[in-house]
Amino acid sequence: MNTEKYEAAKKQCQLWIQNPKVDRQLKAELETYMEALKQNPEDEGALNEIYERFYKELEFGTGGLRGILGAGTNRMNVHTIAKATQGLANYVNRCYAVKKTLFKKGKKAAVAISYDSRNLSPEFAQIAARVLTANNIDVYLYRELMPTPALSFAVRYYHCAAGIMITASHNPAKYNGYKVYNEEGCQMNIQQADQVLAEIGALDIFRDVKMAADDRNVTYIPEETVDAYMAAVKAESTGFNGCGNLEVVYTPLNGSGNKPVRRILKEIGVGKVIVVKEQELPDGDFPTCPYPNPEKKEALRLGLALCEELKTPDLLLATDPDCDRVGIAVKHQGEFVLLTGNELGILLFDFLCQVKKLPERPIAIKTIVSSKMMDAVAEHYGVEMRNVLTGFKFIGEQIGLLEKDGEVERYIFGFEESYGYLSGSYVRDKDAVNGSMLICEMTAFYKSVGSTLVDRLNELYDQYGYYKNHLLDFAFEGAAGMEQMASIMESLRSDPPKAVMGKAVTKKVDYERDETGLPSSNVLEFNLEDGSGFVVRPSGTEPKLKIYLSARGASPEDSARIIDAMKEELSQLVKN
Repeated sequence: MNTEKYEAAKKQCQLWIQNPKVDRQLKAELETYMEALKQNPEDEGALNEIYERFYKELEFGTGGLRGILGAGTNRMNVHTIAKATQGLANYVNRCYAVKKTLFKKGKKAAVAISYDSRNLSPEFAQIAARVLTANNIDVYLYRELMPTPALSFAVRYYHCAAGIMITASHNPAKYNGYKVYNEEGCQMNIQQADQVLAEIGALDIFRDVKMAADDRNVTYIPEETVDAYMAAVKAESTGFNGCGNLEVVYTPLNGSGNKPVRRILKEIGVGKVIVVKEQELPDGDFPTCPYPNPEKKEALRLGLALCEELKTPDLLLATDPDCDRVGIAVKHQGEFVLLTGNELGILLFDFLCQVKKLPERPIAIKTIVSSKMMDAVAEHYGVEMRNVLTGFKFIGEQIGLLEKDGEVERYIFGFEESYGYLSGSYVRDKDAVNGSMLICEMTAFYKSVGSTLVDRLNELYDQYGYYKNHLLDFAFEGAAGMEQMASIMESLRSDPPKAVMGKAVTKKVDYERDETGLPSSNVLEFNLEDGSGFVVRPSGTEPKLKIYLSARGASPEDSARIIDAMKEELSQLVKN
């Protein structure tokens, strides 16, 4: 067995064990593997564990940090959080010296912090707060877990220079993350993230981090700010007053949506809300749904079972741990039907265009991997549809540009296929509190005329065509997985398929190397001669390769057939 590649990682591991500043629990974790190597220097399990933890540092990008909890430079722990925050503090202080007028009106820059229900999220939030105050930066920290959009709101509310959200969104329990927002309340753009990355890269993880001894200089965000956020959400209501006849089953999936979602549903008059008890309270282990993602049917299993047991609910709502995504199942002809993120986005967009007074020259924004049916709906209502790269940060960026141009009132809706929606400009990220409110109003609206969301969706398909979308994702864990994923992308880039399902590829767009008018990104798009197509990209937040399939057939069955054929052929392409 060749153990040479493990040597550098073993040295790093030993340095962590010997360093008195390393957290005792993390040190014990590493000692377990080193002890195993004393017994057997070629213990492959121990060698791989050490290598995976130290072969690189967690990569900071526009999504901040995200990784597995544990000891090491390639893990989420108090030391990697502290180092990242020190880099952010250096960036904020440098920028604040130049752009004071953009930030908080006062003598110091400020950063807002929120966190969700994940394991160690409160502790990581406290570590970040103490590093920032040690660097002469004011901190506004929520007193309890709050959704990601509430963090975006706090950044804007307090005129902060930046924001930090401790979350790994919908990833499994072993993950946590650290998302960073700019002064506009939007996730950092590529240029800003690169500058923070440079600051982090210049630091020694133990020697260069400043940290206050306690939280005495932290300002805890008062309830009036939470009230202001909830008022901003409610201001985006369509004004439909018929929610009293609606019965909803809701699950926060053990996350941060429990209080704000239930509050907004009460404020708009939803008649009855039943919460899935096993998934009501915060729990970072997510014991009933190992993958707490409302995109996945398994995460909705308990909610669907409760709906079937009660028979009477009209709707199942589910929000992810940081409450920026919302998925649903709706009762139709006595059965509960799951809707995809694309289907729900199309329904919400159509509903808003129907019931709200549109501004002059209205604008909606979606990501390039979201359904092309949205473009057809937009054309029907006279709405300009803007397409951006994958990630709601690019939608938030567009809202910010409209605001700078004095035209933010033109914005009516932002949408991404992964269950992310926003109908107002009060934040710069997707908001499942806002989405839950609109979904309930929409469901009640169609119920009041004897219809369902499925009925309306079928009407839209009859009107615009039978669009169908599907997401394939393939997991590639660890260093070997990252190399394999990069190899697949390079192969598709240098030797692209000439045909899929016997249909010629008529166009390939390389968003990394072609001139697209959008920022450079590792994304490939392939269009086929029958109008179908697919987009391939590595996930920016988890070790997965994602392939987004789209079809428009002559009938629902035709669209499904095209999708199934693409699924089979493209799955083989990746596996080979």
